[in-house]
Amino acid sequence: MKKRKNIHTNALVAAALLLAAVPSNAQYGSEGRLSVGGYGEVAMTRNFFSDSPYKYAKPGEHKNDAAHGRFDIPHAVIYLGYDFGKGWTMQSEIEFEHTGTGAAIEREYEEAGEFEQEIEKGGEVELEQFWIQKSFFPQLNVRMGHIVVPVGALNNAHEPLNFFTVYRPEGEYTILPSTWHDTGISVWGRAGAWRYEALMVAGLDGFMFNTDNFIKNGAGSPYEFKVANTYGFAGRIDNTSIKNLRLSISGWYGNSMHNTYPNDLKGEGLRYNDTRGRVLIGSFDFLYKTKRFVARGNADYATVGDCADISRAKAVRAANDSPYSKEPVGKAAYAFGLEAGYDILPFFSLKDKDQQLFVFGRAEAYNSYIPASGQQSATYTGRIRIAGGVNWYPVPQIAVKAEYSHRFLKSEYNDEPSVSIGIAYMGFFKH
Repeated sequence: MKKRKNIHTNALVAAALLLAAVPSNAQYGSEGRLSVGGYGEVAMTRNFFSDSPYKYAKPGEHKNDAAHGRFDIPHAVIYLGYDFGKGWTMQSEIEFEHTGTGAAIEREYEEAGEFEQEIEKGGEVELEQFWIQKSFFPQLNVRMGHIVVPVGALNNAHEPLNFFTVYRPEGEYTILPSTWHDTGISVWGRAGAWRYEALMVAGLDGFMFNTDNFIKNGAGSPYEFKVANTYGFAGRIDNTSIKNLRLSISGWYGNSMHNTYPNDLKGEGLRYNDTRGRVLIGSFDFLYKTKRFVARGNADYATVGDCADISRAKAVRAANDSPYSKEPVGKAAYAFGLEAGYDILPFFSLKDKDQQLFVFGRAEAYNSYIPASGQQSATYTGRIRIAGGVNWYPVPQIAVKAEYSHRFLKSEYNDEPSVSIGIAYMGFFKH
């Protein structure tokens, strides 16, 4: 317990030092070069289904299990930026997830419900962005450092006022890293109705892939550094030619095998030296937004080459004291989602034009594990989820959210309904 307390203390001290490092006179400079902002969300959920680790292995025995509830602070984020002049700027983002940091105890559904202690790099306090940028002109900007990888709708707009649901949209959040951030270089620019971005960053680690989350954990690192034996390449193009509508495509390409520590190439397990574990992601998303109507959608499909070899190799490497899961990874995963909301507050003839009350609905289908021929099945990973509720904006920067959701699984499993409420803010202020 003493160790956990020290981890929390160190994290808070680090955050305080980050804030204190800003020159005091910069905050009140006449040129307004310092930018301060952030976002955060608080949520409460009541789940009307079992929380047993055997709920998928023995669904019949847990059909009538008691409901369970949870409080959470999924994300609390501080932005700090500074304009040095002559086209040079910096941006940093520190994120606190789930109220704290340090070790967490989890029950592994694929390992007989065993309790396991898991520690991720940085715990649950992470520096999600830290980059320096040189802007030559609107069409050409170069960004170097720790960067958000904008593959998919959620990674491009992950702040809580950019979706109606209490928690982040479930499909993309399940199968892709989120928020996906990595170290490397980005080139981006705007020209008329077009915006582009191209990135080269550290590659994904195939030994961090698993059944329930596909490649989601592959962008993380359990070490004090990010292994970069291989590199990944990402790109995104946005178009706003049509009024109120943004259309976007994004994607990723890179190898995921032999991108762990220590480097196993030419080492143990020589049979896998030629295994590449190539990851391909293709994504389409859109946003249509007027004063009273908002619609968003995404379609994502991703594949992992050599998935059976990766699954076998990491099962051998994943010793009891290693940070790697023994779960297999499938050959593909997908996530499709659509949500729409309409502001009904004008029907009540309120004088406060800043307030809004959106009634919304969301539907999505996703599967984190589509096995290759010969791999074991895990049919519980294919799901359809519907949600509906309201978002009240008393001021533009704050949303009070409430929703009912229902997760539909295959017929042999039990459906998973829930009710959630939350409050979130998002603001960016320049001084």
